[in-house]
Amino acid sequence: MSLLEVTDLRIRYARQGRVRAALRREPHDFEAVSGVSFRIDAGQTLGLVGESGSGKSTIARTLIGLKKPASGSIRFDGQEISAASRRDWARLRRQMSMMWQDPVGSLSPRLTVGSLVTEPLRIHGMTGDRAEAERLLGLVGLPAEYISRYPHQLSGGQARRVGVARALALDPKLLIADEPTAGLDMSVQGEVLNLLNEVQKRTGVAVLVITHNLNLVRHVTDRMAIMYLGRFVEEGPTDRIFDHSHHPYTAALLSANPEPDPDARGARVTLSGEVPSPVNRPSGCDFHPRCPWSRPECGKTVPDWVPEGDRGHRCMFPL
Repeated sequence: MSLLEVTDLRIRYARQGRVRAALRREPHDFEAVSGVSFRIDAGQTLGLVGESGSGKSTIARTLIGLKKPASGSIRFDGQEISAASRRDWARLRRQMSMMWQDPVGSLSPRLTVGSLVTEPLRIHGMTGDRAEAERLLGLVGLPAEYISRYPHQLSGGQARRVGVARALALDPKLLIADEPTAGLDMSVQGEVLNLLNEVQKRTGVAVLVITHNLNLVRHVTDRMAIMYLGRFVEEGPTDRIFDHSHHPYTAALLSANPEPDPDARGARVTLSGEVPSPVNRPSGCDFHPRCPWSRPECGKTVPDWVPEGDRGHRCMFPL
């Protein structure tokens, strides 16, 4: 049994200008996430990749109960949580943690590092003393002297480590990391990636990584899923997707990934146009207006999800 199993998840947002939409007899809301399904096993890392606005962070907020789904199933550790009560969430939030995208902005400037990392313990009625703060900071490689510091006295990498320590305070089963290397230079990114790997090996926590950084995905994830306009277009083992992608959008993303070898030459997949709005989706395949391999059928029919062993894609004419 998987630790987390999401089936046909749909998440809706209210449209801006609802009065105008009502006068035009248009829908009052739109689907930001449309029919997403995936699984994460204990100790496994899944990378969620896509352009800004594709629905990645919306999925994360829904998994931790900050947004209610319109429909679909979310099962965590064998329990259905898509309609969990406030009392249920008080227990569930001890088993899943979130690392927010802004490492400094997510830390209260009025609290010391020691108070920040032990705050989850105090919220859940547990002991959050100095010894526990030292243990948590030691887990992420920070010395005890940082206990008395404030967030403005930390570098970006140090703030990220404090965020990791805080997320691990309750010994969760699932860690959701939203852009864990955003705003960090390359050397610090490597330190954060090594830290996440070490913590996972030590604790066995499952990790959902939300990122634009394909190099991060390649080196720390077991599986990856690519989102476009609120839908998965491809999902499967990371190494197999990097070796041979089936969906044109995946191929375009991978071809745009910077190559550290200056002598390397690769075929760049060029996309035309802009990402459409989920409020006004294209007919047929969402990606067909930008796809270099688009055919007339692509603009008429919404492609089904095509499973192929331990991977799958959403394309009528896969590469």
